[in-house]
Amino acid sequence: MSPERLWMWAIALRKREHRWLAKRVKQLNSFLYHNSLAAGGDVSPDVYLGHHGLGTVIHDNVTIGRRVRIWQNVTLSVRAPAGSPHRIIIGDDVMIGANAVVITPFEKSLHVGQGANIGAGAVVTHDVPAGATVVGVPAQVVREKTT
Repeated sequence: MSPERLWMWAIALRKREHRWLAKRVKQLNSFLYHNSLAAGGDVSPDVYLGHHGLGTVIHDNVTIGRRVRIWQNVTLSVRAPAGSPHRIIIGDDVMIGANAVVITPFEKSLHVGQGANIGAGAVVTHDVPAGATVVGVPAQVVREKTT
């Protein structure tokens, strides 16, 4: 079973108020694939975790769109308690490179626009425009999609 399927299973169990069982599925995923994928997220079922999501950490307050690719050792962190209105919202067709960190400002939300690319090792602390490519620490836009 893939880490993506275990993650979807944990999310579905939590939505059905089976919190204890959802937590056990999350722990199984963590044990098998060395990741921490929160069961409270809102995630499209076609998310792809490169290298089985090894080392990936994703907070409860994350919304992930369709066809998103997340590579290994990525951290998506919201600096607010689980269940708060502050979120990371990732649009459709986004790619997040290995070892990237996306972290919100304290008690604020952050948006990654549709079709954006976050380079390997980037540290994102502000919104990323749709179609943009960001790299570096702190992340800066190096390319914007032109229409």
